[in-house]
Parts: sequence; C-alpha cells; structure tokens
Amino acid sequence: MFLRKLLDRYIFTELLSPFLVSLGVLCFVMLTRELLRLVELLVSKGVGIFAVLKVFANLLPSFLVLTLPIAGIIASITAFGRLSFDKELVAMRAAGLSLLRLSQPVFLFAALVFTLTLWLAQWGQPWSSTNLKKVALNLLRDQLVLALERGTFNEPIPKMMIFVSDLGDDPRSTGIFVSDERNADDPRIIVARQYEVLVEPSTNQIALRLLDGVIHSKPDELDEYQQVGFSNYDLKLSLSQSGYTSTEERPSYESIMRQLADSQGKDPAALRRLMEYYKDLAFPTASLVFCILGVPVGIVSKRSGRIGGFAVGVLVVILYYVLNVACEFLVTTAVIPPFAGAWLPNIIFAVITVLWFYKISRE
Repeated sequence: MFLRKLLDRYIFTELLSPFLVSLGVLCFVMLTRELLRLVELLVSKGVGIFAVLKVFANLLPSFLVLTLPIAGIIASITAFGRLSFDKELVAMRAAGLSLLRLSQPVFLFAALVFTLTLWLAQWGQPWSSTNLKKVALNLLRDQLVLALERGTFNEPIPKMMIFVSDLGDDPRSTGIFVSDERNADDPRIIVARQYEVLVEPSTNQIALRLLDGVIHSKPDELDEYQQVGFSNYDLKLSLSQSGYTSTEERPSYESIMRQLADSQGKDPAALRRLMEYYKDLAFPTASLVFCILGVPVGIVSKRSGRIGGFAVGVLVVILYYVLNVACEFLVTTAVIPPFAGAWLPNIIFAVITVLWFYKISRE
C-alpha cells in the first residue's frame, strides 16, 4: 500500500512540472498583445504600475479558462510519454499494475483542473469583468487628469488632444484647448476658460465639463465655418474609448429565450448566445476529458518529448476548436439544438478517449 501511494505521488509530480511550464507559456502567449498595451499605458500614458498590475490581474481569469485545459492535456501527454519512453511504464505494468490503476493520479489531477476551470468560468470571469470596469474607469480618469498637465499637449484617448495653458495658479481660471477628432465626419476644436473633471460610475463615463467657451467646427460645405459659444458644455468619454474596457455583458437567459420565442427559434444570434451559456459547463468538462485523453496519446507518441507533447496537445485542442466551430455553424443554421452543439464535441472526444484508453490497456 505504501509503495502504491509513493507511486501515485511520483506520477502526480510528473504531471505538475509540464503543467506549470505549459500553463506559463500559454498565458504569456495569450497575454502578449495585452502586455504591449499595458506597457503603453505605463510608459506613454504615465499610468501607475499598481493600476497596470490590477488590469493584468483582472484579465488573467479569462485567459486561464482557455489555457488550463490545454495545459492539462500537455501535462498528461508529456508525463506518460516520458514514462513510456524510459520503460518505467513497462516495469510498472510488469509488476501487475494495470493502466487504469496507474492512471488514478491522472484522474485526481483532471478533477482538480476541472474544478479550477469550472470555478473560473462560473465565478472568476464575472467577478473579473465587473472589477475590470472599475479599473478601466479609474485608468480613463487618471489619463484625463494627466492630460490636464499644464503647458504640454497630451492625448488621453485616441484622436483627442488636450492642452492646458500654464498661466495662473487656479485650474478653474486656466484656459483649455481640446482637439476632438473621434468623429472623422465632424472634427471639432473646443476652447474654454475653465474646466472640471466629472466621474459617473453608474454609466461608466467620465466627462470633462467646460465652462465659458467656443466650439469651432467645419460643416460639409468647403467654404463654410461654424462657431458656437457655450457657457456649460460636457465632453463625455466612455470606457470603450479608453485603453482598456471590460468584456461585453451577455444578456440574461430569460432575455435570450424571449428573443428565440419572438423569432420562433430561428434567430442565429440568440441561438449562438444560448450555446455559449451551455458552454459555461461544457468547456470545463472538456478539461476533464483532455487530461485523461493525454494518457493513451502520450503512450503512443512516447518519442515526441516535451516539445512534441506540447505540439500534440495543441493539435488536439485545435481539432476540438474546429469541431466547436462546426457545431456552432450547425446551431446557427438550426440543424441541431444549442445544447447539443455545446456538448457534442465533448461527447465525441469522450468516446475517443474511452476507446483509445481501453485499446492501450489491452496491449
């Protein structure tokens, strides 16, 4: 009994090393695009390092949901590929241990990966999405405050340039110049004597209140020019215009069902959203299947090594993704229901896993 527990601990340890390495590599690859934007916020926009780290922490759960299943199958492929290549698996089976018994640490490992993925999908992502809204609002506010530094031209958001004159000590009596080109068809130059920064958390907006100023614009006619004076003007900035914004909130299950009822079950967008709701449980379950599938795949591809295990694992996930895309097409064309579209890839891979595992165990 002691030797078997020691063996279980040995196999579990073999799974941990490639799992952590592949998880780190995958997260780094997926975060590369976001890292460039984070560096831009840190260097170009002057945002503090603490705010940038908060953005990174809130983006991580959504990436982990995707990378955990891939890291799981890479870990099991690499571990059992090495055990098979070094003949350790042959020695274990010669001692009377079946492949099913040797795979018990993998079952435990798969259950842990499944639990973590499920928790992130059900609770981690909604929590991070809500927090990301607050962080993005703070970033937009900080960028706007930095843009109000006197005597320099700053671009807090794309296509908006702000300049505050350095005359006087009271910011409310200091002139401000704004070049707003967010709307290419209606660019504007705004000049005002005073300004205030307003934050509206309920609508996820920040407004720059300009007092006693003039809006210069150019209508469609080439030989015309417009000038409009104002005593109070709110220039609003939304989260979608900032460097970072949270993911769009999905409609509720009830609203999707009402949309399907109104369209008699033929609305492709509603069918796709309903399929996404079912995937909230289906995708974490895929991590359970992937980890177990890695056992027979690793034994068959024993000469591939760690790099080969990584490549084979990614290939399996790509096939799973292609199957998901095909099922989504069938759902949107009303060939199969959304529930079947969400779970059909898992069922196919589960059947392949069981048959392949049985075949290898009989050899």
